[in-house]
This record gives sequence, C-alpha cells and structure tokens, in this order.
Amino acid sequence: MTKDELKKCIVKLLNENHSLSDIQTILDKEHNEKMTFLDLRVLASELENIDWTKDEPPEKDPDEDEEKDEIKEDTTGQTIVEISKLQRPGIALSGSVKFASGATADWVLDQMGRLGFEKSDGKPTEDDLKEFQAELQRVAGGAQ
Repeated sequence: MTKDELKKCIVKLLNENHSLSDIQTILDKEHNEKMTFLDLRVLASELENIDWTKDEPPEKDPDEDEEKDEIKEDTTGQTIVEISKLQRPGIALSGSVKFASGATADWVLDQMGRLGFEKSDGKPTEDDLKEFQAELQRVAGGAQ
C-alpha cells in the first residue's frame, strides 16, 4: 500500500468515527499494514480535510462560567468530602476535602482506622475537622 493509499484509507476510517487505536488494528488485520501508534498519529496529523474538532467538547459559553462561579459561591462555608474510587494498598479509604474555611487536603483512612491528611493547602480549624468527620461519615455511609 502506498503512502497516498494509506492516507486515503485513514481519512475514510476517521470519517467513519474510528479511533486511531481502532484504525491501527484495522490496518494491521485488514490491510496487513503494521505501524506503531506514534507513526499513525504523525501520518494522521498530515491529513487535510479532517474535522478534528468533532470529538472535542463544544466551546464554553462565558455566561456558563459565571453560572459555575455562582455555584462555587454557594458551596463556600461548607465542607466537601470526596471519596476516591481508586484505593492504595493498605488504605481503607482515601479522597479529598475542601474545608469550610477554604483549606484543602487529601485524606487517608488506613486499615487500623487512623485518619491522616496529605498535600494540604491551608490549615483547617477545629470546626473544620469536626465538620469533616461528620461529612466523611455521611459520605462513606452512602458509599457502602
């Protein structure tokens, strides 16, 4: 297969909404063309008349950002606890917290029930820690 034929085939597959990974597999199995993913990306970047933006999220509306800022304002003064879906070995639970005071941190709860904070930004107050424990119990109760 010549380089021009290969490009035409890639354009056709891209226009059919195949991913580059899918195209790599199709080229290998159906056309006996083995190429690395990087080579395919470089070749695809040379293609013209491809709408690369069709898979990108639409541009943000500035008014939408203002709405998000308003939502953020509504959550100030609240402690927000999130539990990570991926857990590290030896850790029972972990996640992140944004304290009502504005401080943030990653938290871990080990197998022995000991709670610790990592990567903190700011220092939480005593009230922050009490709210964190209550919110963690509420959120973790829903996670189980």
